[in-house]
Amino acid sequence: MPAPDPSLHHGPITLPEDPTGIAEPHDVLAAEEFAMPAPRPGSGAVGFAPREHRPGPALALAGLAALLLALVARRLRRR
Repeated sequence: MPAPDPSLHHGPITLPEDPTGIAEPHDVLAAEEFAMPAPRPGSGAVGFAPREHRPGPALALAGLAALLLALVARRLRRR
């Protein structure tokens, strides 16, 4: 039956002292001390993050129109 290797066993672990020198617990769950700001009443805030704004078909049409205008201008310059 397998057993642990005694040469790989380490002794007790000694943790380093706190570099700030404060003996009592601190910075533990600091988020509980500072509340999240609430949305203003009537702002319509529902979720945690704002929804992504996706460009609509108007932007696609404007891009297509710009591309066609550039192609027409290029063709007219060659003449």
